[in-house]
Amino acid sequence: MSGLRDAGVLGASVVVAGGVAYFVWNYLSRRDPSQPPKEAEKASEDLSKPAKHGGVDDGKVEEIRPISTPVVVPERREQSTHEPKTTKPHGTQVLVLGLEGAGKTSLLHSFTNSWSNEESQSTQGLNAVSISKEDLSIDFLEIGGRAELRQFWIKYIPKALMLVYVVDASNAQLFPLAKKHLHALLDTDSHLPLMVLANKQDCAGAYTITDLHEALSLSELGDRKLFVIGTYVTKEMEEASSGVEDALEIIIETVQTQR
Repeated sequence: MSGLRDAGVLGASVVVAGGVAYFVWNYLSRRDPSQPPKEAEKASEDLSKPAKHGGVDDGKVEEIRPISTPVVVPERREQSTHEPKTTKPHGTQVLVLGLEGAGKTSLLHSFTNSWSNEESQSTQGLNAVSISKEDLSIDFLEIGGRAELRQFWIKYIPKALMLVYVVDASNAQLFPLAKKHLHALLDTDSHLPLMVLANKQDCAGAYTITDLHEALSLSELGDRKLFVIGTYVTKEMEEASSGVEDALEIIIETVQTQR
């Protein structure tokens, strides 16, 4: 602010100086050529002083008073020296869906390291879990997979940043139904990133991720980010399996690029 104010004062000084310069020039141009230079200099010095009442030199020289043009100095906002405020965590939503009994709730517990020794119950409605990492906050929203709840799945797709679809890889009889609902959901969003978790890989006869990719016709889901990962969760595990860790890492990276 002070710098611009100085500039404004300087601008006004130039206007005044210009007026005085014009006045001196006007006087010198009017003086008698025969007047000695010293007298002219003296006259110039006298004229630079405030004029006495009644004018200067009996009106032979017309006094031109400099007119100061108002100088508008734009107000400058002081730049804050304080450090910028910390950015609030970004809110994001990862939608977790799958048929009843696929293992969605157990996987969410594993993601958050909040595994309970109690037997996990099928989600009856909604189950929300949050994970925070540095400036990123990820909200996982699980919706139950019972028949009466599946009709509500599609309503949450527009709010999703990513879809995690959990399939019981040990129950091939449910693959066609899982495929039907998955394709119906993604028909409404051609770019939503998708992660398919071929869960329960610890069970005998569980299908591999390659088999599940073919069974669900994932190649028909268009041009989108697609991940297929084999996972399993048991109560006896003290740490998450490598598949669960990989899944969580990919989810975090995908959310970071999508936000």
